Amino acid sequence: MMKRISLAIGALATLSLVACQSMESGNGQKASASLDSRSGSNAKGTVNFVWQGHDVLVSGNFSGLKPNSEQGFHVHEKGDCSAPDATSAGGHFNPDTKSHGMPGSGSNHAGDMPNIQSDANGNASYSAKLSGFAVNHGSNGILGRSVVVHRDPDDYKSQPAGNSGPRIACGLIK
Repeated sequence: MMKRISLAIGALATLSLVACQSMESGNGQKASASLDSRSGSNAKGTVNFVWQGHDVLVSGNFSGLKPNSEQGFHVHEKGDCSAPDATSAGGHFNPDTKSHGMPGSGSNHAGDMPNIQSDANGNASYSAKLSGFAVNHGSNGILGRSVVVHRDPDDYKSQPAGNSGPRIACGLIK
């Protein structure tokens, strides 16, 4: 009888821990990245992340983009922008091993974000409210990873990365 009670308590403790992890939330934790040009582009930018509840508010400003166009934008798995083409940043941040897709669809990488839309001068302001990642160092955390701007728009269908082309800007999330 005691062994069954002990097993039941252990199972409940494990379920409680799993439930807490899946409902991870934050309140005001912040991170930012300064993006430098890659792949011979002139693209640059700054991105801010603010964790609020189960969502992260992502905002940014960019310059040197192709005028009047969309560019793919993602959190990548490694915090390494040292390669001239930013391939050192690895693939999209995908801790839950999901397919690439539209942000917020439930069938997307944690690092999938909406495209950036540039103006006639190649500048862009960006704002999105996203979920699926956290502003910490945990398993779903983005601290120490990189954020990348791609030359082409993300089509949100092609696997594994949305056919968004070369990486034109990269920055470490701190």
